Amino acid sequence: MFAPFDQCDWKVINRLVDEFPFAWTVTSNFNSTPLPLLPERGLDGTIVSLLGHCGRRNLIVADLQANPRALIVFQGPSGYISPRLVSEPNWGPTWNYAAVRFVVEIEFVEDETATAIERLLDKMEGNESERWNSANLGEQYEAMLAQIIAFRARVCEVRPTLKLGQDERRPIFEEIVANLGDRQLAEWMEALAQG
Repeated sequence: MFAPFDQCDWKVINRLVDEFPFAWTVTSNFNSTPLPLLPERGLDGTIVSLLGHCGRRNLIVADLQANPRALIVFQGPSGYISPRLVSEPNWGPTWNYAAVRFVVEIEFVEDETATAIERLLDKMEGNESERWNSANLGEQYEAMLAQIIAFRARVCEVRPTLKLGQDERRPIFEEIVANLGDRQLAEWMEALAQG
């Protein structure tokens, strides 16, 4: 019997969003754009909203002003699983992947645009004293800031899908993990199998 691919805990969802922050935002008009997004968590550790920013001329802005409902898709590790990885001759190929979809309501928070940029820089650049920061842009920063708008996506629904070999018999699963060239995907498979 196949294990469900849509069941996982918040620990896994949080890890995926933290490690793969570049997500697709898709509007009800099917305009879409990939953007780096930062999770905002409640006291229980669940993601309650996502903070991001985009260019004011991005097609999603007008769409979301008309209808704030959207889909945000985070894609984690994925890869082709060849039959050459296993010793069973009648085993067929598949594709393993991890993804989380968030159904959201988006609100533009123009007054938080500079903060949203700084928070993203903190995530990407870290806290090192030698890190790059927005002050390096000098006068250009204010002109750039005028072209950007921040938004907060309030989470309405979470739909994870992790197809990471949990439907395989244990000996086949172990052969795949041992022989898979994509070690990141193999590590995710092992981590999910260990609970």
